Amino acid sequence: MPRGYPFLRTLLVPLLLAVQFACGSSVLPSVQEGDLIFQTSRSAQSQAIQQATGSPYSHMGIVLMKDGQPCVFEAIATVRYTPLAQWIERGQGRHYVVKRLAQASMVLTPPRLARLRSEAKRFEGRPYDLTFEWSDQRIYCSELVWKLYKVSTDLEVGKLEHLRDFNLDTPTVKAKLRERYGADIPLNESVISPKAMFESELLQTVLQR
Repeated sequence: MPRGYPFLRTLLVPLLLAVQFACGSSVLPSVQEGDLIFQTSRSAQSQAIQQATGSPYSHMGIVLMKDGQPCVFEAIATVRYTPLAQWIERGQGRHYVVKRLAQASMVLTPPRLARLRSEAKRFEGRPYDLTFEWSDQRIYCSELVWKLYKVSTDLEVGKLEHLRDFNLDTPTVKAKLRERYGADIPLNESVISPKAMFESELLQTVLQR
């Protein structure tokens, strides 16, 4: 594509991705509403999250249907629905892991799924929480999914920790902490990490690519 036409790239790249999936060269995974999906983000903070938590998975979301299509409900710049194919394409190496409640058929009953969707509407559009505070005004990826499950099913998917429990000693993590907090780091702040949810005994892996 000619270098002098950046607007063409903006228009054509999403179209080409859609054609790629539609033609079967990359088949969308078989997912269910309520599935949790994990990836290694290519965001600026991804490396710090990986080092602090000791896990390659720095971003996650929950699968929900939107206009009849599978989407990932996630917290990035804002809380939003992202088409599943687009979400997968955005991750490092297009690698992802899908996890599901071991008792999903019994837990995610129609009333609970309806509650899950209703709670998602309540959070949609809220800004991303760069300082990982335990509040609903701003919210980060794993916090969003943890709270959706807690409210709709009363399950705690993953163990809550405190900021002080993570590895905060690497240069990358220290730099990100200074950027976000200055000298006043809230070490006692409650945090739920993608790793904690990934390792939850309530979940089972159903797909990994």
